[in-house]
Amino acid sequence: MAACRRRARSIEEALVSNHVYRLSEIVGSSPTSVDDAIRTGIRKAAQTVRNIEWFEVQQVRGQVADGDVAHVQVVMKIGFRVED
Repeated sequence: MAACRRRARSIEEALVSNHVYRLSEIVGSSPTSVDDAIRTGIRKAAQTVRNIEWFEVQQVRGQVADGDVAHVQVVMKIGFRVED
């Protein structure tokens, strides 16, 4: 039990390090799904932003055409580590 707690603490310490992060807001879009909109946004941002480590979905919205979902937009914040 104590070994399990020590391991959990070391994992938590690794995740919550002394890094400094910057936030940026992006909007991913897709004609197919929320998941695809997220992945499209992250992939595109990763082409110009280094060290992206997490994202947080802020808003999901979409366009309706002829009674069906035509397009999905996902507003998200991305966190990227500031280099030393």
